Amino acid sequence: MTYVRVCPFADVPADGALGTEIEGTPVAIVRSGEDLFALNDICSHAEVSLSEGEIYNGTIECWLHGSCFDLRTGKPTNPPATQPVAIYKVKVEDGDVYVSLGSDD
Repeated sequence: MTYVRVCPFADVPADGALGTEIEGTPVAIVRSGEDLFALNDICSHAEVSLSEGEIYNGTIECWLHGSCFDLRTGKPTNPPATQPVAIYKVKVEDGDVYVSLGSDD
């Protein structure tokens, strides 16, 4: 599995999100409490940036129509979205955030 350095951990806002792009893929790095998550930054319903939405109760809310996505699974927790967004492995090493878009098979 290949991890790509994304940013310093300090750049990710507390209980917020940072939008970025990794190898052409839009990714939202999300901090919720002490936990860090990475998921596709495009809402599966309206194709807008999720990183511009609010973080609460373990979800990220799409700012356009209000769909929420579970930060751990990427599954929508309410309509209008019905399809999940991809989630990615994320880790922090030496104060930097690293994300893996998938496994190297």
